Amino acid sequence: MTIIEAILLTVITASTPLVLAALGELVTERAGVLNLGVEGMMIMGAVCAFVATQLTGSPYVGILAGILSGALFSLLFGFLTLTLVANQVATGLALTILGLGLSGMIGESFVGVSGIKLQPIVFPLLSDVPYIGPLLFKQDIIFYLSIAVVIGVNWFLFKSRAGLRLRSVGDSHASAHALGINVIRTRYLAVMFGGACAGLAGAQLSLVYTPQWVENMSAGRGWIALALVVFASWRPWRLVAGGYLFGAVSISQLHAQAFGIGIPSQFLSALPYLATIVVLILISHNRRMTLINMPASLGKPFVPDR
Repeated sequence: MTIIEAILLTVITASTPLVLAALGELVTERAGVLNLGVEGMMIMGAVCAFVATQLTGSPYVGILAGILSGALFSLLFGFLTLTLVANQVATGLALTILGLGLSGMIGESFVGVSGIKLQPIVFPLLSDVPYIGPLLFKQDIIFYLSIAVVIGVNWFLFKSRAGLRLRSVGDSHASAHALGINVIRTRYLAVMFGGACAGLAGAQLSLVYTPQWVENMSAGRGWIALALVVFASWRPWRLVAGGYLFGAVSISQLHAQAFGIGIPSQFLSALPYLATIVVLILISHNRRMTLINMPASLGKPFVPDR
């Protein structure tokens, strides 16, 4: 394997959790719900996936545990914000803090335990093609799931009637309710999908990216995923491009140190978050495009008529 192939492989591995978490949040926000608890759902997915894998010996059971934990954790957010009409911003922040603390407690006895890495799926012959083979035909199942989720979300949002109903709820929940659409149910389903994607992203961290449990191993990726949604103007394919761009920036610190580039490691570690700030500044200069695509009901509570 050449150095270029090795770099591209690490970029894909670092980008996959960002893409998955951001896609889930994109669907959630398209329904008009702002869930800032992505970081908390990711870390819960990571710890539950790792623990389930250790107890059963199967990383595929770990993947299911990560997805389920993220979805269940998002239900707590949904109950507080959609049923009890609590503030979405405050609830999302509380969810992140709860997830970070609860994951540390669950994974306390698993710190330092050698993990079981999710093995790649090898396609005969295709995996031997130079450059393209190792990148596309010798990856783990979570990478292929991320591609399927991108295609599925894009089709669902813009080609299906259910996606049209979801976008109508995000654009004007009052009008959608007047047309007979169940706004609360639609938002619950969107929130659970976002939680499941965040949980799957967390499972990728503890089973593929770093096959072990380390407290706070999500390391702010949930916040980057939130910025990616705005960066992509709520469009799935733009989000994928942004996710791989941010993944390349985050992995550049490792390769810069390997090549002996004389840049302080602290600065390199801060690069992904510096890139996030720069992107948000650039987006602020194109507010017209952002406002056109942003769901009009984003973050606004809906209280049906009694």
